[in-house]
Amino acid sequence: MSQQETEEAKRERLRKQLDDTHSWPCDFTFKFIVSTDTEGEAALKDIFASSASFSSRASRNGRYTAFTIVDRVHSAEEVFTRYESAAHIPGIISL
Repeated sequence: MSQQETEEAKRERLRKQLDDTHSWPCDFTFKFIVSTDTEGEAALKDIFASSASFSSRASRNGRYTAFTIVDRVHSAEEVFTRYESAAHIPGIISL
């Protein structure tokens, strides 16, 4: 990505990459790291469908938890929406 690429151009480039590599609808894997507390996990679960598959792993020191979430999505826009919703969780790291 060039430094001059606008957010809109970046989003369009990512949309094209997702559309080129996925056939919608499909199961999509999301990955996040949050501080280990019940609020972060609860906030993530609120973003995803009840049918989503959650797996987690605590960090070595137990301060953080890594989540892998597999959920059915119907478009690249749904992927963006999930990541944008998760970005509101304090301290979250999206992978």
